Amino acid sequence: MPPFPDSSNCPKSSTRTRRPSGAGVTSIGRVNGPAFVASWAVALAVVGTIVLLISSGASASSNGQPATWLSVIKLLGGLALVVVAYRAYHRRPRGDAQPRLPSWMRTIDRFDARRSAGLAFALAVVNPKNLVLVIGAAAAIAQTGASTGAQAGALAVFVIIASLGPGIPVGIYFVMGARGKHILDGLRAWMARENAVIMAVICLLIGVKLIGDAITGFTA
Repeated sequence: MPPFPDSSNCPKSSTRTRRPSGAGVTSIGRVNGPAFVASWAVALAVVGTIVLLISSGASASSNGQPATWLSVIKLLGGLALVVVAYRAYHRRPRGDAQPRLPSWMRTIDRFDARRSAGLAFALAVVNPKNLVLVIGAAAAIAQTGASTGAQAGALAVFVIIASLGPGIPVGIYFVMGARGKHILDGLRAWMARENAVIMAVICLLIGVKLIGDAITGFTA
């Protein structure tokens, strides 16, 4: 993520309602879309801040080098993401098979702003893939040994970048309105079809990066 949270965490679109989605927004997106994105960003910031505080108290770096315990966390997180990538790729739809959407994505059109915000927070904090990615990013920031202000700034940049997934479709809706419907519908269809591959590639790249960082930390 940076580690990017799983793109499958973005709700679907429809022609009747408008909510944040990795591929579209629904008919009440002017409320639900911003609520989802804001809650997503807050959740990432909360988890990242907790990791930074814990890392600060536990000495995440020493003389410019990452602490051993932090390298262990990175190694475990990296291995977990590689396993997730492997499973996602091998469970991808084959041939003409249609991808099966999660149950919450099939019912998102009936959500109000409060439930959309709650869903976004849960997906960012409870979803193991996203949690590992956020922890990995915050750990990488912590090990730099930079000042508190610099670490807070780096975390803010991460949160902004990691929120682009759900944020861009909402932005397209606000800027283009009905004119952007075909763009959002096409994006939704593509992401639904290729979601497993997208997730596998993202998790693999970030997992390998975390493993590499851990090895560097062990040998430093």
